[in-house]
Amino acid sequence: QVQLVESGGGLVQPGGSLRLSCAASGIIFRLNPMGWYRQAPGKQRELVAGITSSGITNYADSVNDRFTISRDNGGNTVYLQMNSLKPEDTDVYYCYLIHSKQYWGQGTQVTVSS
Repeated sequence: QVQLVESGGGLVQPGGSLRLSCAASGIIFRLNPMGWYRQAPGKQRELVAGITSSGITNYADSVNDRFTISRDNGGNTVYLQMNSLKPEDTDVYYCYLIHSKQYWGQGTQVTVSS
């Protein structure tokens, strides 16, 4: 059973930074594709950033040049460095991992407000 544990969310002022972490455990292989989605109440979940098994990254246009996704050397922890945060980045952020199917974390709240 794959488990994803997220951390690092919170309240930050506009222009500030946060770093989200997602640690994967369970029956997985190294370097599974992982990434982050976000979802606001009543809205569809949208892809924020992803990283493939070969390290190729992709980003939503709305976060390009502000957010950076990376993973540790062991390959089972993924990070999302979020800089220049805007109020519209306020959402619940969900980590995902793909291993035969897509697994999800429990979500972590990010609130950008003055």
